[in-house]
Amino acid sequence: MNMNLYDALNMVAPGTQIRMGLDNIIKANTGALIVVGNTKEVLDIIHGGFYIDCEYTPSNIYELAKMDGAIILNTNLNRILYANVQLFPCQHIISEETGTRHKTAERVAKQTGLLVIAISKRRKVITLYKSNYKYVLKDINEILTKANQAVQTLENYKHTLERTMEALTALEFENSVRLYDVVNAIQKMEMVWRIGNEISMYISELGTEGRLLNMQAVELMDGVKDDRLNLIKDYLENMELDHVSIGNNISNLDAKELLSLNKIANLLGYIGETDILDKRIKPKGYRILSKIPRIPFNVLENVISKFKSLENIISASYDQLNSVEGIGEARAMSIIEALKRYQE
Repeated sequence: MNMNLYDALNMVAPGTQIRMGLDNIIKANTGALIVVGNTKEVLDIIHGGFYIDCEYTPSNIYELAKMDGAIILNTNLNRILYANVQLFPCQHIISEETGTRHKTAERVAKQTGLLVIAISKRRKVITLYKSNYKYVLKDINEILTKANQAVQTLENYKHTLERTMEALTALEFENSVRLYDVVNAIQKMEMVWRIGNEISMYISELGTEGRLLNMQAVELMDGVKDDRLNLIKDYLENMELDHVSIGNNISNLDAKELLSLNKIANLLGYIGETDILDKRIKPKGYRILSKIPRIPFNVLENVISKFKSLENIISASYDQLNSVEGIGEARAMSIIEALKRYQE
């Protein structure tokens, strides 16, 4: 989901003052068109109505929504700036909506980039528009059901991922990693990552109702973000490639493309050979070393820069590790002991 729309869900989540106002409008069987922000782009397309600049309260916005025109709020959602205004966005902006209110809302969102909220009087539905994105708020019970199902799915996928990563770690210490093992792990990691993002969306929409789900999701997703990027960084064919960009490219794969291990291998820089997935490759050591406590990132980079691979780091002596800038006696022993525990 687009992060701007993700933030918008947080703004209108249950428990917030703005959501209380929107719910009041729904209960009163009244429609509304609300724009969040008073930028020049908005002011250029409003006509009529009146400037009130009063404090935002759920009751104030409910009363003002009884009029047909749009309401303009400030970006902090604590002031109602204009009420009963007419909005005249560019008519050349494409809109797939049929109703006048929702068509106007979509065009205003696309033209200004601001959050626009449309409430349907007939259907009693709240729709968010932000730039080119649209999201229809769902019933709380429906969201809770879907969120709980997503958490159960995440638990299952996380167990599979953990087994895959344990197998990969064992292969790394045995110097027996094939490209297949890596892209298979990245594929599993990406699936977990996507489910976690979907749950985050549900949690944002649930607001105060999603606290327990959030605790579960945080626990299940612990370490996944770092492992995801470090795994990519460990196995890039060319270190000049940006691991964050590669991660974004993998995230942009559709569901069918994600099932193609060769596609993931190509994004990592491995291209050409028909049996490329059987290629033996070595990790640089980012994922394993990052799990050792009290090793700053710059020191970790110094270690990998000197030894080039996890294999060389494992076989390095105490004196060799101690000679790396930023390591010192305590960190050298910490690395040796931690790697020994991993091997065992």
